[in-house]
Amino acid sequence: MGIRDLADTRWGGASARALEEFNARHPWSHNDAFHSWILTRLPAQRHDAVDIGCGRGDLLAALAPYFDHVRGIDIDAAMRQAASSRCAGLTNVTVSGSGPEPGSADLITMIAALHHMDLVPALSTVRDALRPGGRFLCVGLARPASITDHARDAASILTNPVIGFIRHPWVADQPPDLAPFPVVEPTRTIQEIQAGLATVMPGASLRRHLGFRHTVAWTKPS
Repeated sequence: MGIRDLADTRWGGASARALEEFNARHPWSHNDAFHSWILTRLPAQRHDAVDIGCGRGDLLAALAPYFDHVRGIDIDAAMRQAASSRCAGLTNVTVSGSGPEPGSADLITMIAALHHMDLVPALSTVRDALRPGGRFLCVGLARPASITDHARDAASILTNPVIGFIRHPWVADQPPDLAPFPVVEPTRTIQEIQAGLATVMPGASLRRHLGFRHTVAWTKPS
């Protein structure tokens, strides 16, 4: 049982509800917060970028100034429509439901998408789609299993409202009517992800972060 489950069940749920109410008044996107992490780690060659699980297209728009062509991929039709609308004025951005093709990308990104997929096949597809020197930058979620995992979850719970207040000090208005993200709880642990990376992408760097996220960075050997 994780720290969030304890807050919801064994502690009466009062603390969890209070945090949820505060976070709703001062919201921030855990995923969008990592856009800067991606933008400061772009590969030297910047012809083609692919964002797998592109969602509403915010990262596509952020990548557009840096690449000749940016492609968003999402199997969810509502997300593809939202991304296409978000990037309607960007002539170098396209959105589709399939791909990427082998050897087609200098950069492949994923934000909160890898846990929706079979790990090794997904990593293998990314590896094959990258050109030599291309880079994979991933922001992921994992199921907490170890004491370290649960401690970091606890730290994320405690710091989440602080970060929200700093980023969004005013009380939020009614959120806009946006297409909801498909949500799947992560089932793989950090250790299982590391094992998959070691098999498919030797040398990949995995780091844990606050906000219930970890990052993966890997550059395909030339």
